[in-house]
Amino acid sequence: MTTSEQPEALRLADWLQANYEADGVDEAAAELRRQHALLGEMAGAMQGVIRVADRATLEFDRAKAAIAKWEASK
Repeated sequence: MTTSEQPEALRLADWLQANYEADGVDEAAAELRRQHALLGEMAGAMQGVIRVADRATLEFDRAKAAIAKWEASK
């Protein structure tokens, strides 16, 4: 995966580590990567819930929209 194909959070984590040597940079980059992974897990869980219990409600529509945003950001 090239840098231009990376999700923004992962690109920023790499950029931070490549351009700064200040205290806390490695921890900040690791946190960006952790949050990115967590969002992926949450999107996957929401997709599973929608597969088994899809309803025509605002909540399900919002979940589908959030999943679509996540997919577009990858």
